[in-house]
Amino acid sequence: MSAIPEIRKTGEPVRRGLMFVLSSPSGAGKSTIARSLLESDRDLTLSVSVTTRERRPSEIDGVHYRFISKKQFLSMRDQGDLLESAEVHGNFYGTPREPVEAALADGKDVLFDIDWQGTLQLYDAARPDVASVFILPPSMKELRSRLERRAEDPADVIERRLQNARAEIEHWKEYDYVLVNDDLDQTFQEVQKILGAERRRRERSLGMQAFVERLQKEA
Repeated sequence: MSAIPEIRKTGEPVRRGLMFVLSSPSGAGKSTIARSLLESDRDLTLSVSVTTRERRPSEIDGVHYRFISKKQFLSMRDQGDLLESAEVHGNFYGTPREPVEAALADGKDVLFDIDWQGTLQLYDAARPDVASVFILPPSMKELRSRLERRAEDPADVIERRLQNARAEIEHWKEYDYVLVNDDLDQTFQEVQKILGAERRRRERSLGMQAFVERLQKEA
């Protein structure tokens, strides 16, 4: 265990940070799981997206999203200030580039609560840095029930989300891992295991080569 502090003393992070992506149709559980991950894992930070949609009563500006105007969003996108961007349910979403790149370089992991469009853009930008999980509902009936219980959207918006969910689910094959969320606690534990395994991937380690070389030189 003493090797890790020694590597840190060189001024370099032990490993390069990870972009950990959670995606699902609206209501399938990704936001709840993301929140639980952040509460239980001090080494994980949330990528706070910008969005042009209206703030929900339960949301805090700058914590869940940064709520901006369409004009501001398009300006950021056109200037290359967004790592990824997408239009979902008639609203724009995007990830500011600078804070993510700084976190990864410092060896910090960044959690993304985004859709499949944004995930594919992250692949294009930095595939080796990305690990992705797609969360499926156990049934469309259950998905409808969860959206209705949430009581944050009018009936017409719920219907649109259900229609869009069918199209979103078609992209499950593009993800590294796929889970069916029929039990929230179990699904959360599975996501934790995936995150732990991805953190230990050989190619993410920046200090291991030097450590192995020291091992080989020992008598």
